[in-house]
Amino acid sequence: MKAVILEKFGGPENLKWAEIPKPTPNQGEVLVRVRFCALNHLDLWIREGIPSYKIKLPHIPGSDVSGEVAELGPGVSSIKVGDRVAVHPGRSCGTCYFCIAGKDSYCASYGIIGAQGGPGGCAEYLCVPEKYLLPLSSSVGFKEGAAYPLTFLTAWHMLMGLGNLHPNQTVLVMGAGSGVGAAAIQIAKLNKAFVIAASRSEEKLEKAKSLKADAVIHSPPQDIARQVIKITGGKMADIVFEHIGPAVFEAAIKSLAFGGKLITCGSTSGPNVQLDMRYLFSRQLQILGAKMGNLSEMREVAKLVNQGQLRPIIDKVFPLQEAAKAHQYLAEQNQFGKVLLEVA
Repeated sequence: MKAVILEKFGGPENLKWAEIPKPTPNQGEVLVRVRFCALNHLDLWIREGIPSYKIKLPHIPGSDVSGEVAELGPGVSSIKVGDRVAVHPGRSCGTCYFCIAGKDSYCASYGIIGAQGGPGGCAEYLCVPEKYLLPLSSSVGFKEGAAYPLTFLTAWHMLMGLGNLHPNQTVLVMGAGSGVGAAAIQIAKLNKAFVIAASRSEEKLEKAKSLKADAVIHSPPQDIARQVIKITGGKMADIVFEHIGPAVFEAAIKSLAFGGKLITCGSTSGPNVQLDMRYLFSRQLQILGAKMGNLSEMREVAKLVNQGQLRPIIDKVFPLQEAAKAHQYLAEQNQFGKVLLEVA
């Protein structure tokens, strides 16, 4: 089969178009004929090399996958050849305390396909354990099927699982033009929150309004915390949805109401932040880290996507063999929503 493989860590030029053996499904697995694979900022980090991720090269990247079932492995009974599916990206041991408690993303061996969880979807075929298949309704295309799993699951886990979001609370979404930011706006609005979208791009803010964001902040030049005070009449934000890191961290903290929560799932502007501890304890704030989400949350998100209550946003589609160009495009951070690779 054809696949994009990472031969060595570094720039996009290290992504190579190659012919490799087609995988065979084992007990409890199916072989998925990949139609689309969506990119995430995680793909850029994997390509560049993350020291904490012990990835063996050559490696097939790609964490978000949609396609159709091409072959059934032994013992598979809940699905048939030809079924249209998306794929849950998370993988865990299934036997530890956290897995048994339904908190599989806390598992010590938890991984994400295309990262430290095994080969990803930048290939014509992918073997997937039966329990990680997410059926697609007739109203959801393959593009949309690949565009939602990782980002919508992450956003759902952050807002609903960790944030315990309630109606009428105020949510400030940093980096509103990203895939996870667009997902967060929709999830917050679905749960009747007041949403403030922040971005450095006026064009992205206009698109955030189309997702029913209640207010927007153009930063820079606008000061985020001052604008939050103005927009909320001094009440501030109950939850700050954050995935950027040091470029916005101080502003995110200063935008929180007493008892508010800053929930973060990334650090695209760098790994280290400065924090005035006095502000943290005097306002009784919470800082929570999020990594993906649990399988039960993934199934809840899939149900809402299939019902049309959540809508994946797609920015641009590249052919799979142009994965390097797609990586470069994503790194420029001009997209609104997801960047996809199409497997011809």
